[in-house]
Amino acid sequence: MSEWSEYADQLTKQARRASRELAIVSGEQKQRWLHRSAELLMARVDEIVTANALDLKAAPDYGLNAAAIDRLKLTPARLEFIASALREVASLPDPIGELLDSNVRPNGLLVTRVRVPLGVVFFIYESRPNVTMDAASLCVKSGNAVILRGGKEALHSNLALHKILRDALVETGLPEHAVQLVQSTEREIVGELLKRGDRIDVTIPRGGKSLIERVASEARMPVIKHFDGICHVYVDKSADQEMALAILKNSKCQRPGVCNAAETLLVHAEIAESFLPKAAAMLKAENVEVRGCDRTRRWIPSAKAATNQDYHTEYLDLILSVKVVDNLSGAIDHIDQFSSHHTETIVTNDLAAANRFTHEVDSAAVMVNASTRFNDGGEFGLGAEIGISTDKFHARGPCGLRELTSYKWVAHGSGQIRK
Repeated sequence: MSEWSEYADQLTKQARRASRELAIVSGEQKQRWLHRSAELLMARVDEIVTANALDLKAAPDYGLNAAAIDRLKLTPARLEFIASALREVASLPDPIGELLDSNVRPNGLLVTRVRVPLGVVFFIYESRPNVTMDAASLCVKSGNAVILRGGKEALHSNLALHKILRDALVETGLPEHAVQLVQSTEREIVGELLKRGDRIDVTIPRGGKSLIERVASEARMPVIKHFDGICHVYVDKSADQEMALAILKNSKCQRPGVCNAAETLLVHAEIAESFLPKAAAMLKAENVEVRGCDRTRRWIPSAKAATNQDYHTEYLDLILSVKVVDNLSGAIDHIDQFSSHHTETIVTNDLAAANRFTHEVDSAAVMVNASTRFNDGGEFGLGAEIGISTDKFHARGPCGLRELTSYKWVAHGSGQIRK
């Protein structure tokens, strides 16, 4: 047995034991842990910032660009925000033990369905150390033990944050191994953990496409995946064009490097002549590069010619693909062909068009007259999220507390036997 195989066995055995203990922990105990974690976080700000500085110093060697370095950076203000998020999760209703439904059978048997934890979660993520706290808080609040594997770029930061979580677990009487951090950046350990389908109940990868493809290929347990965010804004012929410009600007430009940012604009042919020049002026002011179809380039001469590959691309940058479509059917057909089924929005004053769009577009979130940027756990009222799933099973869209649970059937009898 290799060194990494032994390490994977150790982590998963400890996690499995911790998950059994967590199953009977009260909601009050979990709240105390979250509040104590927030207190320790603020008490150790200098320690965390010092550890984070080591990661920031090494960031250029890992090829991180300015935006990625900014996501990596922890400041006292950002740590206060993380502490507030922990307290917010503490305030959310505890999902464990929730009675989903019940019925009494003719023989007197009481049959109930109750919400339970998934068990052990293996969470793999990149760069952003704040995700360490989000994932741990959601997993433990929902009764799950979690094994965290952050990116090498944030190792020192994650080690400092994990120490806080572990110390708070011990202080509040929760199992010490409810939150474990893989303390090696070797790729081999990920492969070993992905083999442990007997002890890990679900793996959640959050990062680049290559990471998610590797996890989906190697995992021997269910995977909640978050593939590309190729999100669309469709401006219908009846749209309020000023509203459409505001929605497009927010969807594309507010934070172009996130998964719920728009990557493609679709415009109904009947309004292309009036809308596209206004859109071009706004996008130029925001330094957005436009890549369009032939009809788009008629009204935006500065646009580069778009290819099919452009419509398949998640830019995560100030680049936007644009296409003029003949009608609502053309927009839906384009989305069906090119979307990653993350988030799409329609801007329209036609209720029938809005209803058809929401029924026919098969994505995790479909918006009407609102920015794609709202597909987010906090914005949807879930508190923090562990990711946004583009799967259909077992969770879809922002994954909060309830998405980290399953259910079991519990039947209470008084001596009934089946005949």
